[in-house]
Amino acid sequence: MKVLLISGNREDADIRVPALGLACIAASTEKSGHTVRLLDLLVEKDPPSAVKQAVKDFRPEVIGVSVRNIDDQRMRNPRFLLDQARETVAWCRESSAAPIVLGGAGFSILPEAILKYVGADMGIQGEGETVFPELLNRLLRGESSIELPGLFHKGKGCGIPRSFAKDLDSFPLPDPSLIAQSLTGARDAPVPVQSRRGCPLSCSYCSTPTIEGKQVRWRSPEIVVRWITRWAEEGFRNFYFVDNTFNLPPSYAMHLCSEIIASGLDISWRSILFPAGVDPRLIEKMAKAGCKEVSLGFESGSGPMLQRMNKPFSIEEVRRASELLRRNHIRRMGFLMLGGPGETRESAEESLAFAEALELDSLRLSVGVRIYPHTYVAQAARAEGLIASDEDLLHPRFYVVRDLEDWLYDTVARHMSANPRWIM
Repeated sequence: MKVLLISGNREDADIRVPALGLACIAASTEKSGHTVRLLDLLVEKDPPSAVKQAVKDFRPEVIGVSVRNIDDQRMRNPRFLLDQARETVAWCRESSAAPIVLGGAGFSILPEAILKYVGADMGIQGEGETVFPELLNRLLRGESSIELPGLFHKGKGCGIPRSFAKDLDSFPLPDPSLIAQSLTGARDAPVPVQSRRGCPLSCSYCSTPTIEGKQVRWRSPEIVVRWITRWAEEGFRNFYFVDNTFNLPPSYAMHLCSEIIASGLDISWRSILFPAGVDPRLIEKMAKAGCKEVSLGFESGSGPMLQRMNKPFSIEEVRRASELLRRNHIRRMGFLMLGGPGETRESAEESLAFAEALELDSLRLSVGVRIYPHTYVAQAARAEGLIASDEDLLHPRFYVVRDLEDWLYDTVARHMSANPRWIM
């Protein structure tokens, strides 16, 4: 079948985010014998015309639309991003009667509500590398797809819950040509690399377990490095490991760094580090392998608040991890999330003072916590009457401790004026 895959994201953030997930779907779809064209609206000057022209020229039999984000997670003046996907579907409808299938990280959080809002025909929750090609095969044969795991049909829900692949090596990695167009005009932007999926943690606010599951699954380090090498041969030198926790499991991270070093690649990369029990040998190896920046996700500098967030590490472990990174000349970007359940003026001031003491290279702050389904924060918000028991949370809702919002914004502004490397 002829398949048009469209990345509906049009938000060009601080760091260009190529459509890696959609490219992975494209690679699996091509491997299954279908003809694929990928369109990234992020780099199109006139998205409506680009969609209509692609439909006219390619005449797809099925159209896939990726939903990356629901909103921008900003409590004050939030941007609701699902309208972008809704518009994309409408543009497709104007020129084609082909069935439209949704997917992506954002879709996986609220599949039924998003499918209804956007107006597509079907949607796949979770990994689509297996389900999407099988859906195409069944459509081609005129067979029912109702029992495919994780597949939602408009107005009918999902017949069988999704499942997660245990062996990521069974999924092909996309050819660089599928993603390179997403880097048009931003060649220095990092190429995203995903060596692992899933997160074993249960942070009180996080949607990642809903999107990727709690079991960590990985690709062979050798395969990952060979894929990076293909990019390096095309002239790309900057990479970003988008794995939720680069150092989990530690043995895998060590192996991956060893493979990068052994390859002799002259590359720079960044990653996300889990602060608990960081091995100094791993940080040294990361630096040797080309790691130049780490996002240190601690979210609070208050011990009691870390416990409320269900963070399995201590303030001292964050301090130690930060120092190890500094010693190895790896830039440190921190994150603070203020205003969640249990926050007080004292705990917020403690967090801000802790962040200042770390002397990070940069710090991103947020006030208020985006409420996602299946999280402790959602439970707390319902218990306190902040949201209705049946609210689907499609449109952005935020938790912030009562009577603390204005004070937090004023206090954060005061600290940011003294810390030019802090952003919000």
